[in-house]
Amino acid sequence: MNLPGRLQAAQSDGGTIGFAILLNFVWINLSEVFRYFVFVRPMMQEALPTLPDVAPMSVSVFLIWGVWDTILVIAVTLVAVLALERLGGSPKNIFRIATGIWAGIFVILWLGLFNMNLATPGVLLVALPLAWLEMFVAVHLVAYAMRRSQ
Repeated sequence: MNLPGRLQAAQSDGGTIGFAILLNFVWINLSEVFRYFVFVRPMMQEALPTLPDVAPMSVSVFLIWGVWDTILVIAVTLVAVLALERLGGSPKNIFRIATGIWAGIFVILWLGLFNMNLATPGVLLVALPLAWLEMFVAVHLVAYAMRRSQ
């Protein structure tokens, strides 16, 4: 079956993709908010005290964050669906898929910030492992949604 056919089959199987997106929308938003408010925001404010308005709390910031989370949820879920269909849902493959998604999104993001001197090694040592855990759970949720529809 070709790729578009696979996606249609997954979507028609009880709304697999929609269910996976819903699960990941809840999980990823909770994870992002927790990581940001508990670790990243305080660490960034401490690391960059001379930068005015680091990690501000405003409507525009929350709107942009909402766009980021929406794109993240959809991208992670769709990539995970495609990869799980192609590779299978073994624990080893879930680990590989989660790690690939994590590296493609979060490692690039945080290395870019670090390279521009906008993140410290301490922030990376906290943010990156927590982001990997977020992706690992997200891929598990997609695998669960796919198993549930079979």
